[in-house]
Amino acid sequence: MVNKVFLIGRLGKDPVIKHFQNDNAIAEFPLATSESYKDREGKWVEITDWHNVKLPNKFMAERAEKYLKKGSQIFVEGKIRTRNYDDKDGNKRYITEIVVESFRMLDKRADGGSSSEGGSSYSESTTPEDTAGAGSSVEDDLPF
Repeated sequence: MVNKVFLIGRLGKDPVIKHFQNDNAIAEFPLATSESYKDREGKWVEITDWHNVKLPNKFMAERAEKYLKKGSQIFVEGKIRTRNYDDKDGNKRYITEIVVESFRMLDKRADGGSSSEGGSSYSESTTPEDTAGAGSSVEDDLPF
């Protein structure tokens, strides 16, 4: 079984960073994706979906805080997670979110970095020491 999602969209708000006592942090933000099609009358219709996105570690949260803002266009790769909780009235509530394993900034960064052809990529397993290899290919390891 596979649980994998790829999204390209724009941030609906600046990332919210939550810091924890164990020196970890997460970032959360809404991400808008959209698609367009022509309806039966030939008019273009655009559908926008909103996704709750979570960057689950300190390294990615710090990069989001530094580089991402409302309107930033990014590519995310991750997993769909649904969790539940009881609200203050005791009703069970559900939230579905995208837990990011890696992300790439697609528009120009504030520090003059490039766009989608060379934008920076950050993944859950990436540490500050090995960021240079974050975009390396593993095609040679594939058995087909």
